Amino acid sequence: MRDHARFRAPGERREFEYRRHGTVSLTAAMNVTTGTVHPKIITRNDSDTFIEFLTELAATVPPTLKIHLILDNGSSHTSKQTRKWLAEHPRFTMTYTPCHASWLNMIEIFFSILTRRVLRRGDFASRDDLITKITTFITTYNRTAEPFRWTYDAKLLRAS
Repeated sequence: MRDHARFRAPGERREFEYRRHGTVSLTAAMNVTTGTVHPKIITRNDSDTFIEFLTELAATVPPTLKIHLILDNGSSHTSKQTRKWLAEHPRFTMTYTPCHASWLNMIEIFFSILTRRVLRRGDFASRDDLITKITTFITTYNRTAEPFRWTYDAKLLRAS
């Protein structure tokens, strides 16, 4: 069992006095060759924030490598401002998933793991506590990350 399994959410119970202490928006990129995740806690989900994230990715990936992103069709991903930035940075290639098909994006698999092991039924004392638990989980996850061996066989669709 991976060492990040210790971050699993506690049991099903929740006190009736449970209080939500805020929310956190997380954007992330996954290196599919290593399985590691590059996270960024964001306060706004707009083009400026997305471009800031792309700039951060460009700085972390060796300049000789191309960066291929698979994204949903969110407005920050498809805005004029984002398209202009991408045109000026040709090492980025974008592929957009069809509507309602985000399951094709491997980072969504990671978000599902994060949800099951940290967020669902989690108890967080504050927004900062939530951010700490998310970032600690990702740091621990990255230590033993491996590429997903994701396959899909259309036979399952035909059988249903």
